[in-house]
Amino acid sequence: MRIVDVNEFYSPTGGGVRTYVDRKIEVLAGMGHELIVLAPGRENRIEERPGGGAIHYIEAPGMPFDANYGLFWDAAPLYQRLNALDPDVVENCSPWRAAWIVSGWRGRAIRSFFMHNDNVEAYPKRWFKPLASAPRIERAFSWYDRYLGRCLDRFDTVVTNGPSLTKQLSLRGVRVDATMPLGIERAHFSPSLRDEGLRAALLQQCGLPADAHLLLGVGRHHPEKRWPTVIDAVRRAGTQAPVGLVILGQGMDTKTLERHIGDNPHIRLFRPVYDRRRLATIMASADFYIHGCGTETFGLVPAEALASGTPLIVPDGGGTAEIADPLFAEVYAQRDAHSCADAILRMLARDRGIVRRAATVAAATVRSDEEHCADLVAHYADVIARRGGVRLTA
Repeated sequence: MRIVDVNEFYSPTGGGVRTYVDRKIEVLAGMGHELIVLAPGRENRIEERPGGGAIHYIEAPGMPFDANYGLFWDAAPLYQRLNALDPDVVENCSPWRAAWIVSGWRGRAIRSFFMHNDNVEAYPKRWFKPLASAPRIERAFSWYDRYLGRCLDRFDTVVTNGPSLTKQLSLRGVRVDATMPLGIERAHFSPSLRDEGLRAALLQQCGLPADAHLLLGVGRHHPEKRWPTVIDAVRRAGTQAPVGLVILGQGMDTKTLERHIGDNPHIRLFRPVYDRRRLATIMASADFYIHGCGTETFGLVPAEALASGTPLIVPDGGGTAEIADPLFAEVYAQRDAHSCADAILRMLARDRGIVRRAATVAAATVRSDEEHCADLVAHYADVIARRGGVRLTA
């Protein structure tokens, strides 16, 4: 099966989507399938991947508020590439111009809309939460759900990346045909990678001794990641216990976060770690993983932390909350620094050995990306079979 993913959210400097897509290329190649990504770029170029698959960058304008990403506008270059590739499946994940370009292409492939996020949860509910209730915000933005419905009517199947997103969309009457929970590259992550020397070195970077508590956060510096909530919570908890926080990432809010941290020596920002083995070792060496975003629909990074045997401190919303078993996790009210600080202190008051053993047991149960890809391909094969091998006209 050849799948072409027209993906405006893919960027070499991006976060979860890039991680997911890069690994998906590798996994599908190992299964005998091919994934080719059409992504916005500053120039036209092709990046072949070992073992099969590729990233085709197509020159496109950049996103106004985030230079890491681009926007497709001209349909002709995409149609030319799709015609040449002649895929069995075309995936799309953006509800804007790219969706109409993909659904308007006249090739034989089935069209799949793969939902990575919910724009109502990620933006209006975050922006207007101080001013209105969630139901009122949903009513005010019901026009978006109606628009999305018209867009999705042009696709053969609508897939979400997990039950949290399926539930959110279904409650608002948005079509979902299949739920395909994501998975992680479990082979990289293991509790056995814990390195006490590395842990002590990271605490030293935070100006703390080895008997202090090390919290780790990983993710883009972007408002939706809610890092100021985490920083404020760690600062508050730090008045009652020795706590250091290391955040790996970069992005549009880096300068803002640096100002927010100020001269606090116990909270450090470090650049992203792209080497998977190194990242896995850091994750396993932290005492606890802390997450700020409560609107992510799956939460790849918390799942990787859990696969590393690291207990979780996470918000009560989104896909991350679904894996937060009380045996190895503490949950707080999203966007609430006081609640987050309380969750940190509750975790610190627990027996660290017992909590970590529970996380170590849970590590073996984290869903793998091989399982995700196998289920996704099986779903596409079923849709193709039901279409008689020929896509219905849009």
